[in-house]
Amino acid sequence: MLSELLLLVSQFLFPIAAADSPTVSLEYGTFLGATDGNLTKFLGIPFARPTGRFELPRPPVQLHGLQNATIFGPACPQQALSPVPIVSFDNNHSSISEAYINSRAIGLFVDVYMPSTAQPSSKLSVLFWIYGGGYEVGSSADTDVRPTVERSIFLGEPVIIVVPNYRVSAFGFLAGQEVGDAGVTNLGLRDQIFALQWAKKYVSSFGGDPERIVIGGQSAGSISTALLLLSNKQNSGSLVSGSPGPAPTVADGQPYYDQLVVANNCTAASDTLDCLKRVPFDDFMATVNKTADLFSYRSLSLLWRPRVDGDVIVRNPPLSVAQGEFAKIPILSGDCDDEGTLFALSSTNVTTDSEFSDYVQSIYLPGGTSAEVAQIATLYPEDPVVGSPFDTGNANALTPEFKRIAAFEGDIFFLGPRRLFLEHASKTQNAWSWLNKRGKSTPYVGATHSSDMPMFFPADINAMPDTVAIDSLINFLNTLDPNESAAPKALRSRSNTTGVFWPKWQTASSEGSTSLLTFSDPAVVNVTADDFRADGIDFLNTLHVEGVTAIGL
Repeated sequence: MLSELLLLVSQFLFPIAAADSPTVSLEYGTFLGATDGNLTKFLGIPFARPTGRFELPRPPVQLHGLQNATIFGPACPQQALSPVPIVSFDNNHSSISEAYINSRAIGLFVDVYMPSTAQPSSKLSVLFWIYGGGYEVGSSADTDVRPTVERSIFLGEPVIIVVPNYRVSAFGFLAGQEVGDAGVTNLGLRDQIFALQWAKKYVSSFGGDPERIVIGGQSAGSISTALLLLSNKQNSGSLVSGSPGPAPTVADGQPYYDQLVVANNCTAASDTLDCLKRVPFDDFMATVNKTADLFSYRSLSLLWRPRVDGDVIVRNPPLSVAQGEFAKIPILSGDCDDEGTLFALSSTNVTTDSEFSDYVQSIYLPGGTSAEVAQIATLYPEDPVVGSPFDTGNANALTPEFKRIAAFEGDIFFLGPRRLFLEHASKTQNAWSWLNKRGKSTPYVGATHSSDMPMFFPADINAMPDTVAIDSLINFLNTLDPNESAAPKALRSRSNTTGVFWPKWQTASSEGSTSLLTFSDPAVVNVTADDFRADGIDFLNTLHVEGVTAIGL
């Protein structure tokens, strides 16, 4: 324990700043950043004070002296993930702890990336980026956003990117009656909201415009973004992009709360939540790691995830969408073609038609009828030719039911909610959508979940087949239109969009249907119809709106 403490403390020791080192002064402290090429970055700035386990975030404490902001802050505690075939996941998040170092809240940090030329008067557009990780893992260091900022500078459309940490797993999404009574539901989302409020208050000190903040994210970050879009008691009023999926209630999380109470010997306590707060970190973490995770058999039926609490999420999200209860702002939203393949890897023991139906019922539709499950089995047949990875024929059939499960899971959790939201949002606001089909040659997983990330946040922009996605994102951040550049006329030719126009989602395509900007191998960008698997997706979306899938998901 002592060696761990010394290691953590050492991260906050730094040499006297050089005269030309970038600094920023906020009302609660002055922070030393670092120059990185034509960028300035401030890493690990606390946006909240030390926050105990299962407590609400609070404003940061006053910090005296120059504070080091040149390294990432420690990640929030991460849940261990089950191994799956084909793909390996390395959890390299460093310095994960609940300890308090120098009055800084471990985990509740924010990183800011800005052009080195930015001044408080610059009023640059801001991307508030929320990382993914299935609400069980993830940190602000996961996505290298520097090339995207550099590209924006090159295009003459400079932007600032802000990336906050938020609590995950049971630390951020514990539920149950006791949690609801204490008013500490959806702490991970509350962290995001608190960080967004921090950005609105302080981003001008970095050269950003607090009235031009676009919220976005990947995977769980994208779902979080969409949930913040919905009408609730915590609305920020900022610009958002994403697609809301179904959410269970806080009460539905009671069995998992009770499981931790028993595992941590808190059953006899008069206040079981207080007892859970006091369990030593390593002991508590060990019990959390024994709960089902994203790559367990439950897959996308997550234990630790956002839930309807009447505050941050006031009702089942698809119902809010159907009722038009969401912010009427421009939207940029998309998916990968084979979203479900990664998550189907954990159910390879399902190998027969009857086992498929049992899996669907027990994991995703525990409250569904046998007729509804039978309809899903019909709409998602076991023929590998129509399974995911799509358009790969009989190839990639890891098991007899693998491609079938992958098609179903991708549609119920990702592509269905996206289409449901766009069907409603496109009637009230500008909305654009994309579909990534690149990576189809990747064995078994194809154009899998998150395979579109390098198009928007490339490791090497010179190695990209085109820059359509990243340039469209930068345009959207600046003008709220992926086709319209904010760059001076002399610089607009730098945008390598290959002349592709991205129509709004409700715009008819050549097939007479709604339109997707579609990315295919090797470097094809065109517009295709968003009408694939219409019967299956429409049926799943009906179940979402009716709340049939809320408990399972």
